[in-house]
Amino acid sequence: MAPANRDLTRLLSPRSIAFIGGRDAAEAIRVCRRFGYEGEIWPVSASRTELAGVAAFKDIASLPGVPDAAFVGVNREASIDVIAQLRGLGAGGAIAYASGFSESISEIDGGADLEARLIAAAGDMPLLGPNCYGFINAGVGASIWPSEHGVARAERGVALISQSTNIAISLTMQRRGLPIAFVGTVGNQAQTGLSSLARAALALPTVTALGLHVEAIDDAAGFEALASLARELGKPIALTQTGRTEAAQNATLSHTASLAGSHAASDAFYRRLGVARLDTLTQLVETLKLLHVHGPLPGGRIASMCCSGGETALLADAIDGRKVVFPPLSDTHRVRVKDTLNDMVRVLNPLDYHTFIWGNEAALTETFSAMMGGGGPSAFDIGLLTLDWVRTDRCSDADWLPTVAALRAAANRSGLKAGTLSTLPDNMPEPIAERLITEGLVPLCGVEDGLSAVEAAAFIGGAWARPAPAVLTPAPRTDRTTRLLDEAAAKAELAGSGVPTPKGRAVEENAVRKTAEEIGGAVAVKWLGTAHKTDLGAVQLGLFPEEAAEAAQEMTDRLGPSKFLVEEMASKPVAELIVGAKRDAPYGVSLTLGAGGVLTELLRDTVTLLLPATREEIRDALLSLRSAPLLKGYRGQEGADIDLAVDAIENLARYAIARADRLLEVEVNPLMVSATGATAVDALIRLEVEDD
Repeated sequence: MAPANRDLTRLLSPRSIAFIGGRDAAEAIRVCRRFGYEGEIWPVSASRTELAGVAAFKDIASLPGVPDAAFVGVNREASIDVIAQLRGLGAGGAIAYASGFSESISEIDGGADLEARLIAAAGDMPLLGPNCYGFINAGVGASIWPSEHGVARAERGVALISQSTNIAISLTMQRRGLPIAFVGTVGNQAQTGLSSLARAALALPTVTALGLHVEAIDDAAGFEALASLARELGKPIALTQTGRTEAAQNATLSHTASLAGSHAASDAFYRRLGVARLDTLTQLVETLKLLHVHGPLPGGRIASMCCSGGETALLADAIDGRKVVFPPLSDTHRVRVKDTLNDMVRVLNPLDYHTFIWGNEAALTETFSAMMGGGGPSAFDIGLLTLDWVRTDRCSDADWLPTVAALRAAANRSGLKAGTLSTLPDNMPEPIAERLITEGLVPLCGVEDGLSAVEAAAFIGGAWARPAPAVLTPAPRTDRTTRLLDEAAAKAELAGSGVPTPKGRAVEENAVRKTAEEIGGAVAVKWLGTAHKTDLGAVQLGLFPEEAAEAAQEMTDRLGPSKFLVEEMASKPVAELIVGAKRDAPYGVSLTLGAGGVLTELLRDTVTLLLPATREEIRDALLSLRSAPLLKGYRGQEGADIDLAVDAIENLARYAIARADRLLEVEVNPLMVSATGATAVDALIRLEVEDD
């Protein structure tokens, strides 16, 4: 991937562009000219005298100057020589359009080798691709894009970068009023990856926020640098990523690995960095609109205004389970709103102001101002007016215009960020949406997508209000062989790092009875020849010395010779947890907490963090579980000592960090937590074997 210091300025804001090739280069020139590019356009073709009506140069050596950017639209073999010539000339960068490189190694021989040669040919010259469409810079009118797109020239707007060209094109065709300042694709990311291009786009003065469509993170450290730059510049990031649901995951030894798959680690990665992850492209568009107009929100407290009881009920239902709220009004606030309305109106939030004042701009302004500002400057984070526009081909919108004017006046008077929210996405015409944005009002299309946007903006605002996260723990992937520690060895490792474990030791079968007597009381006896002892009947609980010896004999007869772990029985817990850490490329080491024991697979109640994590983050994650009420003492039952549980989890996390260069996975299931402590009752560790 491109080093952080590779300068993409000339490439992305070019004063001259060379278009090299035939039909595809001609199409890229046509699109660029239509977009209004005012810089130099230099076609290069060995077989044509012109491309798209512009006189062509016969070769790169004939160019009248050094191009800031180049579109290389020749075949994959020829691309390598062209890229090398551009580098030798001192070009600012190039887009390699040809396919047939590493993306197609299963279909075409030699693709990976060709890509390596292409990278070498580019050297330190910035290169996007191969298999890349290019970019569109709406601020300077530069379009290096060999196909139709829906971007209009814009002085300010969001940047969109996608690993899928078709998704990028579809996003440019939206009719929801989103202003777009930059669009880019990265193709194979052979040299310049998503993170590098995104950092360069974010630094453009015309860009207000960044939207990404991600298939896989190219470089975790590069993305951390991107998120840091976004925070520094005050330009938030929202994205969608494919792969949230997978048909299957690779078989692993532990539950942790199957529960904390790449999608869980991705979620944890974005949460950590303050990047909002959305489920759908329409949510992404609405979020980017809100971020463009208002930036991150300090919270999700909404002042909602409607002119229908049906709309208020719709909104009240829509926030169920979301991290946005309609805060109730104080008595004083309610009186201020009530004074602007008919006696028949019941003042609540969401507010149904009825239609008594519909079309009356002055009256609407007073009501909206009282609702949005009557509770003081900290009552709400945004004010939203539910407003579905009429079809102007069949209806008059004369009475809708005073309503918008009143909202704008109320926003100015109250100082509250504001916008409209249509119940149906189609009921906000693009020209009206564009007008609202120029007036500082965000036009949110559709209740579900609009509320998702508020939720995302509030998440970013909350994340940015906290200190920036620590750098992730690196965990490089290697090809070393691995080994699984037996339970006794795994517990010894964890105990050495401060994770509480039961008193016990591994012994031969003939020493089981004596060991049980020395431990005293009831013991557990575990056959150490397998990782999944319960499935094989390789564990017996609550045994006294003679019973322990008999159980060991029975297991030997049935399963074969092995050592046995004999340990004291843990006291009855308040709850059982699963706690695991694993190498989770490309993010480093992930930590997963959840309901443990038999509930692990039944409830699938887990949360994932990335390491290092603070004690506060671990505690918050633990208490966010659906099963967390058990820890606090459910229905009058005794609660657990949560601080001691967090101690044990912190120590397991420290162990994982300390061994990140070798650790593949560590899991405790269950970690039994009670009012007096936390004990790792079962443990699994898989490590890479160190080289001799």
